[in-house]
Amino acid sequence: MTAQSPKPSCHSVIIGARSPSSSDQAAGRVPGYGVTTNISNGGVECGKGRNPEVEDRIGFYKRYCGMLGISYGNNLDCYNQRPFGNGVLVNSM
Repeated sequence: MTAQSPKPSCHSVIIGARSPSSSDQAAGRVPGYGVTTNISNGGVECGKGRNPEVEDRIGFYKRYCGMLGISYGNNLDCYNQRPFGNGVLVNSM
């Protein structure tokens, strides 16, 4: 619920109350579920290409959205997003 600089709160991203800044857009941090992964675990999982942890999380998210009968939207992964507070994008693809 609470932002922890330099990261926004997951809540503000989920409800659409936050628009990405120009630096967010340049870092690939566009609205979608992938940004919430970046907020919670970006330094470990994001900006490194595909990985099983992110794929599993996306699968669970899609499953729960299906159970609730809601759309899961676009931009589900953070494979090509720079983590918040990190100026370097590492891509192992």
